[in-house]
Amino acid sequence: MSEEFSRRVDNSPSRLRSLADYYPDGILGATRDGDVTLLNAQGAALLGVDPHEALGMPLADVLRLLDQDGRTWLGVNRPFESISIVRGMPEQSWLNASGEEVLTTATLVRDGRTGRVAGIAVGLRSGRGRALLDRERSDLVATVAHELRSPLTGVKGFVQALLNRWDKLTDDQRKLMLTTVNADADRLARLIAELLDVARIDTGRLQLYPRESSAEVLVRRVVDSIEAGTARSITLEVEDDLPEVFADPDKFTQVVTNLVENAVRHGQGQVAVRLAARPELPGVRITVDDEGEGIPVEMRRRVFTKFWTTGESGGSGLGMYIVGGLSRAHGGRVTIEDAPGGGARVMVDWPSEDLRPE
Repeated sequence: MSEEFSRRVDNSPSRLRSLADYYPDGILGATRDGDVTLLNAQGAALLGVDPHEALGMPLADVLRLLDQDGRTWLGVNRPFESISIVRGMPEQSWLNASGEEVLTTATLVRDGRTGRVAGIAVGLRSGRGRALLDRERSDLVATVAHELRSPLTGVKGFVQALLNRWDKLTDDQRKLMLTTVNADADRLARLIAELLDVARIDTGRLQLYPRESSAEVLVRRVVDSIEAGTARSITLEVEDDLPEVFADPDKFTQVVTNLVENAVRHGQGQVAVRLAARPELPGVRITVDDEGEGIPVEMRRRVFTKFWTTGESGGSGLGMYIVGGLSRAHGGRVTIEDAPGGGARVMVDWPSEDLRPE
């Protein structure tokens, strides 16, 4: 007798609704006759009804969702009139009585494989998550458009001036304009390359061609190139008997370039670059120090997220994200600390052997 009693209690509607309340999304169940048999708290909140009063009510009075044209969910989907091969409905966007977006899915419960629909189960989810994703995508488009527009405006302006005033310009003026156009074109090419790298890092499709390479040679080229284009002082210190790194030279160069340019753009004073043998495992530690305000501890994890920027120095916000992604792809590690004399210290531990994650 006690076992029978327990079974009835466990299968009671109140017990089922109580269990359904633990589910993060809304759940609504109804019979073929259109009577609501189950509605958890999340679903009731989205539909604006009382979960207890909804039980036994007509489905049309509970599932009060409309599309942009004012049509109802039941009127559009007609689940009880669907053909025998239909098993459910894909995600759809609807509006509740408060004007909030509600995303729905539905499963049809049939009598047998091709029998009539005996009941339906409707999943309900707030559209706020998708709205947040849409805003993030809009931010991405806005950021990329802003970064592309600046050099494109320069290229367009100088090319137009050259076309309109070619005969009136001196050779030095033409050379200056063409040099600027070339620099803006390089900036565009680099931004596009960064966006492609971000996409490949995100999807795991990053192609690497690593080999044993001299860290000193690659880093010195980067330092010399950046120092030639800035008034800031950049020093390079290389430890004796430095081991080689196992790296794709182009990707390694990109990591170092982003590190040094980030220190020049966001830091202050002198930028110091140091190469030393990695303390624990065979490899090289690349250390870049600046004399700026540093990076607060609570912000250091955000540095490696996409489109993270600070201050008014601009930039695409992709540099450090790419540094982290390319370093991890080679089996390396990036850490941020305080520089001894103030400012930020970014360290990359790069292996001398193949430690790439499988």
